[in-house]
Amino acid sequence: MKNITIALDEEMLEAGRAYAQKHNTSLNSLIRTLLQQTVMPTSKHWLDECFKLMDQAQAHSQGPQWQREDLYRV
Repeated sequence: MKNITIALDEEMLEAGRAYAQKHNTSLNSLIRTLLQQTVMPTSKHWLDECFKLMDQAQAHSQGPQWQREDLYRV
């Protein structure tokens, strides 16, 4: 993997760091992900990212549990 250098003003740098920290990632990873999503829109990495975010949420709907048979009851 190659390294690059970018120039950001102080306000954008701090906002980026805060956003990355809030989302449990690094600024480097955030920039890499955003660039990847922008220049490789057909990439399937978005699906991996969705599942990663769902796993991190650790949510439970507490709603009713559906069974296949329930879909056929009218």
